[in-house]
Amino acid sequence: MADRILVSTRKGLVALARTGGGWAVDRVSFLGHNVTTAAVDPRTGNLYAALNLGHFGVKLHHSADGGATWEERPVPEYPDGEMAVLGDGKTTKPAKLSLLWALTPGGADQPGRLWAGTIPGGLFRSDDHGQSWQLMRDLWDREERKGWFGGGYDFPGIHSIAVDPRDSTAVRIGISCGGVWRTADDGATWTASTGMFADFMPPERRFDPNIQDPHRMTQCPAAPDHLWVQHHNGVFRSTDGGATWREVPNVPPAVFGFAVGVHPTKPDTAWFVPAVKDETRVPVNAEFVVTRTRDGGKTFDVLRNGLPATPSYDIVYRHALAVDDTGAGSPSAAPPAASGPPTTKATTGCSSRPACRPFTRSRSWRERRSWP
Repeated sequence: MADRILVSTRKGLVALARTGGGWAVDRVSFLGHNVTTAAVDPRTGNLYAALNLGHFGVKLHHSADGGATWEERPVPEYPDGEMAVLGDGKTTKPAKLSLLWALTPGGADQPGRLWAGTIPGGLFRSDDHGQSWQLMRDLWDREERKGWFGGGYDFPGIHSIAVDPRDSTAVRIGISCGGVWRTADDGATWTASTGMFADFMPPERRFDPNIQDPHRMTQCPAAPDHLWVQHHNGVFRSTDGGATWREVPNVPPAVFGFAVGVHPTKPDTAWFVPAVKDETRVPVNAEFVVTRTRDGGKTFDVLRNGLPATPSYDIVYRHALAVDDTGAGSPSAAPPAASGPPTTKATTGCSSRPACRPFTRSRSWRERRSWP
C-alpha cells in the first residue's frame, strides 16, 4: 500500500506521508511555484516534476533522492517551423510547448525511457531520463492532426499515456480532442481507435475517431488489454488493447466526468466521479459521490461515506483519482477542485521505492477519509 502521496499545486509540490493517524505533510518542493504534474519512475524511485512559470515558461526537474534535492532537465521543444492547430478552421500558430500534461516512464526493459504528452498535441520520447527529447514524427505529421482541437484549452493536448507492461513498444495515448491512438512499434507508426462517439459533433461525424474527447484513459496493469475511458459523452471500455471501444451506459448519477481509475488486478473494477455537463460542471444535485463498478459496468455502487457534505460544488479533474498499486485499499482522490477550466494535471503512476502516488493539484484542500 502506498505510503507517500505527491500533490501538485500552484504553490509547490507537496509530499504527504502516511502516519498512524492518517496523512501529514512530509516535504514541500518548489514553494510558491506552479507545479503542473509529477511522476514517479517505478524502475528507480526517481521523481519528475513539471512547472509552468508563466513568463519564464515550462520547466522540468528531476530528483534521485525522493525530492530532497532537484536538478533541472531540458523540456521538450518543437522544431522551428512546426505549426499547431486550433481546430474549427482557425488560423494555425507556431508550435510552442505550453503545458507538460503527462509524464509516463517506459517499460522495465527501457532504462531511461520517459514519455511526455504536451499541449499543443505533440508526443515526445526521451531515452536518457529526460536529458534530451524526440518528437514522435509519425503522429505529429499525420494529416488527421489538422482535425484535432482543444478540450478545455485552445490547443489539443495529450493527457494519458499507457505503456503495455508485457511489451514496452506498445503504447496507447488519449488526446483532447483527438481520440485514442495506438502504436505497436515504439512510436514509429500510429493507428486511431474506433467505437467512441461524440454527441457534440454533427451526426455524420459522431463516430469520427479523430475528434473524440476522452477526458482520461487508464489501463489495468495486470490485464493491459483492458482499458477504461471517461469521455465527454460517457464511459467507454476496451478489452482489446484500445483498438475498439464500447459504451458503458447508465453510470449513476451521470455519465459525464473527468476522472477514472481501474483496479490494478481486477479489470472489471473501476471508479468514476460523475458531474453535470457542460456549463456548470458540478456534482449532480450538489452531492459529491464516487461511482464504482465491480462487474465491467453491468452494475454500480454510488459511494458517499467520507466525501464532502452536501451541498458540494467541487469536481475532480482528469488526473485526480488514483488507485493504490496493491488494490488492497480504497482509491484515493485528490482534494476536489472548484469548478472551472482544468488547471493542473498529474500522472497516475506509482512507485514501490518508495510507494508514491502522484495527484493533481486543486484549488481547495480537504482531509482524505476512507471510503467503503
